[in-house]
Amino acid sequence: MTETTGSDAATRARQRNRWNATDLALIAVFAALVAGSALIAAVPVAGLGVPITVQTLAVMLTGLALGPGRAFAAVGLYVLLGLAGLPIFSGGRSGLGVLAGPSAGYIIGFVFAATAVGWLSAMVLRRTAGRTGRGRPALLFAAAMVSSIIFVHGLGILGVMVNAKLDFEKAFLGDLVFYPGDVIKNVLAVTIALTLHKAFPDLLLRRVQTVLPAGPAAGSSSNAKAAQRP
Repeated sequence: MTETTGSDAATRARQRNRWNATDLALIAVFAALVAGSALIAAVPVAGLGVPITVQTLAVMLTGLALGPGRAFAAVGLYVLLGLAGLPIFSGGRSGLGVLAGPSAGYIIGFVFAATAVGWLSAMVLRRTAGRTGRGRPALLFAAAMVSSIIFVHGLGILGVMVNAKLDFEKAFLGDLVFYPGDVIKNVLAVTIALTLHKAFPDLLLRRVQTVLPAGPAAGSSSNAKAAQRP
């Protein structure tokens, strides 16, 4: 009976790893969400050539809600469609020419940031599963900030240095103006993501509990032991 139960669990885990029609629909919906967020009027930043937008809110929410793989696909799809010519970048821009502008690093950073925060959020959801979610909001916010700082801001500064010909100091100081907004947007993204996970546990919460190996704090560990009892 133990072997049968373990086999069933492994089968369910493999099924969770495969994207089904729902996953593909979610990827399309969140790609559209990121694109739609670009339609909201941006605030220009003097001297940097990169506007303040709400796109980072949509990007981080995508990672927090979908996890790494589907977030990579959703934000990657958005970037590919924009580079292919759809006017879905901020200000209605599109095409490969965007890669020669000061926003290039930020746009590319979206993909890596969504993937990173998706991976970190999956870890947080799993680690806090057996602790009634205590500390989960703070950990998810930290995951969002770290991902944003490393990938969005890091690649963004690099893009400004390359395409706008600014030295590191000027690019770094110019980038600092985005931080207050990022803090607010990441708080909102975490709040919305937690609401989604509470309303729709199959979105990611049950997925990571099923797929990932059970950890010492994960509720799945006790569930697995209970399932092995005759």
